Amino acid sequence: QVQLVESGGGLVQAGGSLRLACAVSGLTFSSFDMGWYRQAPGSEREIVARESWGGGTTHYADSVKGRFTISRDNAKNTVYLQMNSLKPEDTAIYYCNVRGTGHWGQGTQVTVSL
Repeated sequence: QVQLVESGGGLVQAGGSLRLACAVSGLTFSSFDMGWYRQAPGSEREIVARESWGGGTTHYADSVKGRFTISRDNAKNTVYLQMNSLKPEDTAIYYCNVRGTGHWGQGTQVTVSL
């Protein structure tokens, strides 16, 4: 059974930082590209960042470039999202996804206050 468990969300002031983690089990983690998505109230889910299976290729949404960093530790079956210089518009539920599959985490809430 594939499981993805996100952690690290919370409430932070604008300009602050958070680090999200997504622990994956039930599949060969190192064989899959991984992605972080977010969904704000009243909006569609959007991709934030993705990383190739080996960690050599990353892509970011324009809105987070230079502020967010995706990384992975294949030995720990975990993907991370380091979020710096957070803005109120980053407020959303953040989800991790095994790219190319229907496997999603339950989401973790990130709230950025003024």
